[in-house]
Amino acid sequence: MHAWANWWPESIKLAKLTGPILIAQLTHMLMSVADTVMAGQVGAVHLAAVSVGASIWIPSTLLIFGLALALAPIISHFDGAGKQSRMANMVQQGLYASILGGLLCLAVILCAPYVLGAMDVADDLRTITLDYLFYLSFGIPAFVLYMVLRNFCEGLSHTMPSLVIGVIGLLVNIPANYVFIYGMGDIPAFGGAGCGIATALVLWVMAFGLMGYVLMAKRFKHIALFSQWHPPNWDDTWYVIRLGFPIATAMFFEVSLFAAAALVIAPLGATMVASHQIALNISSLVYMVPLSLSMAVTLRVGFALGSGNQQNAMLSHKLATLYGMTFAAVNGLIMYLAGAWLASLYTDDQAVIQLAATLMGLAAVFTISDTFQAIAIGTLRGYKDTKVVMGITFVSYWPLGLSVGIILSLTDWIVPAMGAAGMWVGFILGLSVAAVLLTWRLVVVSRRYRQQHPDKPKPDAAEGAL
Repeated sequence: MHAWANWWPESIKLAKLTGPILIAQLTHMLMSVADTVMAGQVGAVHLAAVSVGASIWIPSTLLIFGLALALAPIISHFDGAGKQSRMANMVQQGLYASILGGLLCLAVILCAPYVLGAMDVADDLRTITLDYLFYLSFGIPAFVLYMVLRNFCEGLSHTMPSLVIGVIGLLVNIPANYVFIYGMGDIPAFGGAGCGIATALVLWVMAFGLMGYVLMAKRFKHIALFSQWHPPNWDDTWYVIRLGFPIATAMFFEVSLFAAAALVIAPLGATMVASHQIALNISSLVYMVPLSLSMAVTLRVGFALGSGNQQNAMLSHKLATLYGMTFAAVNGLIMYLAGAWLASLYTDDQAVIQLAATLMGLAAVFTISDTFQAIAIGTLRGYKDTKVVMGITFVSYWPLGLSVGIILSLTDWIVPAMGAAGMWVGFILGLSVAAVLLTWRLVVVSRRYRQQHPDKPKPDAAEGAL
């Protein structure tokens, strides 16, 4: 009861963290939309090249993303415990770990010619895709730096820089796309490959912008992030890798699940594929809210545990779950009742609209399961528990969700072949099982943590920063 007495202040803190993260996530999504729309104006081949290139680029960056994301709970624990003196070293060790991820990302891009060769891609599409990836690879160091600094700031519950830098990135992305895709003055038109140049430029603008802020902001002066250079320390670097690699792997399982589903549905015809894509696009947009809540609850849980207040850690989880599920229920109802209208925003094809409306009825249920498991994952990251999460997501998404989806979509083994709807039933089953198992894991971890670390609340000095 004592913890619930703090529900309103904790709700405000969650909201202040979630809002900027959500806007930052939306700006990144809008950059991708801008790339797609502007490349499509040049021609179908250029649009396809950007799409194929992104399908290689995005999975290859997940390791950087996961390794950097491990810094957020580490820094929030230090913040709660009042151990700011340890932050500079750990951020630099996180930078070393993320550089390793960047090198692996570069290796994937260097292998792209062989991947596209094995796929027997048309020569013009192959050339534009490889040019796009080549230009994009110059942004890898910037992406590493940006992600490390972003998670440092967010680990200190300071999410506003993510919002501001994200908006700046979007404002730079659109004119940069225009210049490099269509050409201007002495700059030739690069077509779809120009998106790679523009994105690399945007990544450097975002990295330098955030670096300048971190170095100049008064709130970070006492941390002295780069006043002393800490050489690589294998124990600390390995600690970041041990936390971050499972995060990246779990993300890969989820991303690859939807990529595999698209391949399964592809032979079923254009109507089925288009309907599936519309439902998935709308669901992905709705998912930005629970994803942002998940990232925010990681920070709140990490801070609470660092300050020795485990009751507040679980309060943060319960509130995030309550607000996330409320949002999911309302949006699910809208998707169920207004699915046809939402689909009509994408196309005039009545067959596509009707099938998409059916899929969005399933997506309404999917959204609830996805929200529940996303917030459980965020809370477990706050506890710095990532290995078991990796195993749970793999089993739930692939052997269970994808397998059931394939069976229901393509075979008559259980019911008559359901097409794309069968894949969405597989999604719902996989994510629902993940939600149950992750909640069970959270109960186990929180009980174990409570036994090993009796509550010793410390002065909440850093809360004023919120």
